[in-house]
Amino acid sequence: MATDETREPEPIGDLHLEVHSRSDNRSEATFPIVGIGTSAGGLDACRRLLQALPADTGLGFVFVSHLEPDRPSMLAELLSRATRMPMTEVGEPARVEPNHGYVIPPNQQLGIHHGVLHTLDRVLDRGRNLPVDYFLTTLANDIASRAIGVVLSGTASDGTVGLKAVKAAGGLTFAQDKASAEHFGMPGNAIAAGCVDFTLSPEAIAQELTRIARHPYLLPRTSAPAPGADAGDEQLGKIFMLLRNRTGNDFTHYKRTTVLRRIRRRMAVHKLERLADYARLIQSQPAEADQLFDDLLINVTGFFREPDAFDALRTLALPRIFAPRDPPRPVRIWVPGCSTGEEAYSLAITILEYLGDRASAAPVQIFATDIDAKAIEQARTGLYSEASISELSPGRRRRFLTQVTGGWQIAKGVRDLCVFAVQNLIKDPPFSRLDLVCCRNLLIYLGPILQERALQLFHYALEPQGYLLLGASESIGGHAELFSLVDKKQKLYRTKTNLGRINYTFAPRVFERVSPATDAAPPSVHPGVDLAAAADRQILKHYGPPGVVVTRDLEILHFCGETGPFLNPSPGAASLHLLKLARADLSVELRTAVHRAIKGGKPVRACGVRYRRDGADGSVDIHVWPMAESLDGQALLLVLFEDATPPTGAAPVAPLADDGRAAARIAALERELASTRAYMQSIIHDREGANEELKSANEEIQSANEELQSTNEELETAKEELQSTNEELATVNDELETRNLDLGAANSDLTNLLASVNLPILMVWRDLRIRQFTPQAKQLLNLIPSDVGRPIGNIKPNIDIPRFEGLLLAVIDDMTPHEVEAQDNAGRWYSVRVRPYKSVDNRIDGAVVAFIDIDHTKTAERLRAVLEREQRLAAIVRDATDVITVLAFDGTIQAWNPAAERLYGYTEERAVGMDVAALVPPDLLANHQAMMSRLRCGESAAPFATERVTERGQRLPVWLTAVALLNPEGAPYAVSTIERRMQPLEAAAMAAGGRT
Repeated sequence: MATDETREPEPIGDLHLEVHSRSDNRSEATFPIVGIGTSAGGLDACRRLLQALPADTGLGFVFVSHLEPDRPSMLAELLSRATRMPMTEVGEPARVEPNHGYVIPPNQQLGIHHGVLHTLDRVLDRGRNLPVDYFLTTLANDIASRAIGVVLSGTASDGTVGLKAVKAAGGLTFAQDKASAEHFGMPGNAIAAGCVDFTLSPEAIAQELTRIARHPYLLPRTSAPAPGADAGDEQLGKIFMLLRNRTGNDFTHYKRTTVLRRIRRRMAVHKLERLADYARLIQSQPAEADQLFDDLLINVTGFFREPDAFDALRTLALPRIFAPRDPPRPVRIWVPGCSTGEEAYSLAITILEYLGDRASAAPVQIFATDIDAKAIEQARTGLYSEASISELSPGRRRRFLTQVTGGWQIAKGVRDLCVFAVQNLIKDPPFSRLDLVCCRNLLIYLGPILQERALQLFHYALEPQGYLLLGASESIGGHAELFSLVDKKQKLYRTKTNLGRINYTFAPRVFERVSPATDAAPPSVHPGVDLAAAADRQILKHYGPPGVVVTRDLEILHFCGETGPFLNPSPGAASLHLLKLARADLSVELRTAVHRAIKGGKPVRACGVRYRRDGADGSVDIHVWPMAESLDGQALLLVLFEDATPPTGAAPVAPLADDGRAAARIAALERELASTRAYMQSIIHDREGANEELKSANEEIQSANEELQSTNEELETAKEELQSTNEELATVNDELETRNLDLGAANSDLTNLLASVNLPILMVWRDLRIRQFTPQAKQLLNLIPSDVGRPIGNIKPNIDIPRFEGLLLAVIDDMTPHEVEAQDNAGRWYSVRVRPYKSVDNRIDGAVVAFIDIDHTKTAERLRAVLEREQRLAAIVRDATDVITVLAFDGTIQAWNPAAERLYGYTEERAVGMDVAALVPPDLLANHQAMMSRLRCGESAAPFATERVTERGQRLPVWLTAVALLNPEGAPYAVSTIERRMQPLEAAAMAAGGRT
């Protein structure tokens, strides 16, 4: 949007103001300073930036790069060739001057304080060198909104934390774009973290620096009021209205200087100088309202920020919070303004460390809320980068986080303690019955009205004696009546219980005070009147000194008698503080007496304390008595005022002259005075009677009003509790809905995984009840969906597993996997592998049984055994000295060993397929056929002597053994013969006995 060049820039309300919480630490420099961080490939980017920069921008430039620690640096000399600005390597402390450049020396860290650069010995942060983060953080702390951070080409993530600090302080941030960066690691990580305003090339960055160097946002501001502030306030109101319409949040009562600083920052980004132009920009581009909203939220947090505060909680608050309760109830904690969750998780880790082994027995609920929905979403995931957890010790990392792809994941035990929800602290109903509210570095961004509301809300939400932890720059202000100080340095407070519970709708509090009795005649006696109490009131009225009952904090709880001569309310806000009501002359002695009584625990008397009232001098004795009674554990004191002013005598009257007229005049005046006195006395008596009657009626009305008020307060309290409970239920429901979505996704993944495994798998509980099974296990184990929850012993599976239940119990008890082989009813073999079922927290909660089909393996083993057996038999047949043949029942030779070839002369090629009749003499053929017939019928044949005919026609006597070969069904399918040639003596015997 163009700026009207013909008009003077419009004053932006009180945008001229610049308030910092630590003004004593701010630089005296009135010009912006640019911190430029680089790493690998950064030299060329720095040259390009300097070449595009004019030498008179009015800015100071500091270059911080990763240099070799053991080698001299030439960075200053190389950069000086690209610019006419003086370029200096920092050695001794050097004050930054405009239009000058400064370079970090090797093996050093560079910081800035009050505009002066200081070098420090390099210190590795958990093994990492992060000089860019260190310098940019010190720059943001030193000059706040006049800091400019630039991250150029480089590897890793150095510079991201520094740019976050610059942006949080109100400064501007730049990063080199991917197209021009030689290495995109450093700028890319900063861009992904959402802390970069401009993503440009080095030349474009130089042009933007030149432009914004003259922008009013970066120019020095004075504290003098600017003319036209009303016009600025009008435009600011428009911006607040547009923000509320877009985001639903009203920033009217946020701290004005902080809001204006953020608006000015966005105006500088859009090259605008007038507030009216920016209001029109938001109206025409609603997305800019979202950007401004994100800037106003200032999500600056971290793990264990200000660690001493957590130590104070551990030693001072947690022992009381986790003390035994009757009846027992969960410990409830609220972390408003939790941002991305680091504060809530740090608190959860502190509690788990404090409880130790008692953590499982002590229920804890941590409600963490924030106005930023994106921050809450990140907090719910519990995933943080390496830079985010840099403050966590290695021990805490191992115990409470898990390294995953993309960063570090909060452990489930820590995550389960925290419930995250989007909530507006001021607008939405609060939580109730809390033991601790941890609200650090949130009140500093709120205006006085919102701070007061927030503190009243915390007092309402906390249980009696609950704790409030604020940030180092925050305090309870003028609300000492709500909280008592526990640790001044760490800003730890405790709720006071002497006051009624404050309504979270911030209705004005009503303090009841007992009205002092007036002089009146004794009331008439009526039925039901407590005469003893009435008599006691009269005695105290006439003979007892007036006084008050106060707490140790000097808050008045009760008035006794006529305290008007000694207590007089001062102009201003109403207060029941004793010292604020006491007359000025009595304050010192009264404070001293009360302090002595509290310290010594004994009555204290201050005699003859002089004071002045209505132009007359008086004297009073002050008595302070510690009371035996207490209120909610607080000691009470009785302070009495006893008038010690001596009675004054009549003043001497000078004798009058003997003048008749004077004497007559005096007598007349005396008679008139006496008459007036009598008349006034009668009027007083009448008025006192009427007052007494009115007082009685007033007391009755007041009693009825108190009852109605009490009933109304009870109803209001019930309503508040219901609203708080409803808010908690909504928060828990939101959290449960998120978890249900996560569980649904995980369940879908698990279901698809089990279905795609294509294996029968069975899961059982510790008591052997079925908890889950895959579809493939239904047929094998004879299961149906309704069997889930039934004992495994009630199921009759289709597979025989010996001692199945005992095997499962052994695995659960011994936590050792087992594997057995079993056969189903169809004869298929399975490998049954049983492993213990481990939960997420590494607890054994049952067993997992997987059935691996090994039938093919078993068949292969059997075939291998048969093959090995056949190979052995083949070797025996091959090497045997006897003839071994296999004959089919039709007489065909099917097998022929080398011994047969040697004895009969036929080779194996000729013999296989030949009819055995060629080997049997014709006269013995019938006997051979009869033997084959017997064997085919399943009969056996005894060894016998016979003859065979060789290839040459020679008849040889042999011993023949024949055996039938059986198929798998047991039926003969061939005949195996063993034929051994007879020795000469055996042949002669056979010849003598005849052939078979």
